[in-house]
Amino acid sequence: MNGNRAALRDMLDEIEKINTKNKVILCVPFTMLGAGGKNVEIGAQDVSDHISGAFTGEVSAAMVAETGAKYVIVGHSERRLYHGETNDIVRAKAQMALDNGLIPIICVGETMEEKRAGKTFDVIEAGVRESVPSDVEGDIIIAYEPRWAIGAGITPTHQEIADAHKVISDTLGYMGLGGTPVLYGASVKATNVADIVAIPNVDGVLIGGASLKPQDLIPIISVVK
Repeated sequence: MNGNRAALRDMLDEIEKINTKNKVILCVPFTMLGAGGKNVEIGAQDVSDHISGAFTGEVSAAMVAETGAKYVIVGHSERRLYHGETNDIVRAKAQMALDNGLIPIICVGETMEEKRAGKTFDVIEAGVRESVPSDVEGDIIIAYEPRWAIGAGITPTHQEIADAHKVISDTLGYMGLGGTPVLYGASVKATNVADIVAIPNVDGVLIGGASLKPQDLIPIISVVK
């Protein structure tokens, strides 16, 4: 819940100045949907799990798609933490996105309590199996968010990232969804992104705080080849 349309315009203008082959997606608050620019696609940060009706304050997948957005994040760690979103709710939101031509970026990851209890891999596998709709028709993206590292300035070790992404990739393979892009997201910045994307099964990054200012985001885009 940051920024405004002027800040988004500045970001789009700055990204247009760089030469990159990377796919750049900016997932913005609902009030900023409808923007766009060279090298950039736009997505929303959330979507309702309802089609329509008396759900004041909710925004449907059809409404998001009508703005021209192509993507939507579902199950972000903050939605799970502050709004109690479960894998079932995330799956319903992802299905709504797919039904309306949007590509859902489905987030999964473990808390510190789950990590300390040795449940990391079980939580991640369940997150994928239970949050991804059955019989997927359309593209999806998975994002691994180690919830214990987000906002804490902590970056997991390369081995921890590699192990988690292997579990996700293997699980997707068992589900018949091999080749689905898997992003890493937690404390990503220009100084560590090249090493992160070099880890096996890491296909890109989901950037949080470093995406708010061009001077932080542009170097990340430029570093990743």
